[in-house]
Amino acid sequence: MTDPMESQSELPEKQPTDTIRFSISLKSSLLAEFDKKSMENGTYDNRSEAIRDLIRAYLVKEEWKANEEVVGAIILLYDHDELEDLTRIQHGYHRNIQSTMHIHLDETKCVEVAFTRGTAQEIQELVDKLKGVAKHVDLAITSTGKNF
Repeated sequence: MTDPMESQSELPEKQPTDTIRFSISLKSSLLAEFDKKSMENGTYDNRSEAIRDLIRAYLVKEEWKANEEVVGAIILLYDHDELEDLTRIQHGYHRNIQSTMHIHLDETKCVEVAFTRGTAQEIQELVDKLKGVAKHVDLAITSTGKNF
């Protein structure tokens, strides 16, 4: 005969959930507008998903403000004859540029995406230098995910 306590000890331990429920107070008109905007494109199935994304976006911005190690994608539009200057700038940031992708739009115009990692200040400094050469530069920011 088996001991009932023995079979229970073989069951996996229940792990505490890391999801919590909380409430907030808002004007009904503000909540209605939020629900309308966050659900209208089918981006979110529920309010919780939309709020989680807003919190993550806020945390990413705070990491950038605090000059923590972050990740970004720099998008460049430039004329091919600017390539030498852009390459010189990028080589100065070889520790930050993890990878690049280059696309020829036509005979003279190119688009490049540089995936970067480093402090927010380093990446912003790189962006600012590239803006002095390229026709258009944009930066998409995100986190390394350490704090999520």
